[in-house]
Amino acid sequence: FAQLIGTYLVEIWDFLIFIGQISGFIIVLIGAILWFTDVNAGRGKGLVFSGILLSIVIEYFVLFPPSFVLV
Repeated sequence: FAQLIGTYLVEIWDFLIFIGQISGFIIVLIGAILWFTDVNAGRGKGLVFSGILLSIVIEYFVLFPPSFVLV
């Protein structure tokens, strides 16, 4: 039973990593559009740097995933 729960946690983790990668890309893209078109340069810079930070955090969790070992 514990192994079944562990496999579900791994599947949920993989899905969350996928969503994080997509959202990081979209945040950087929207921020770059706002920044380079001078619609709202301050907010655009913030979005770009936030998206980069999100991507770094997601990459950390890709490289060092938690171990879903339930005893």
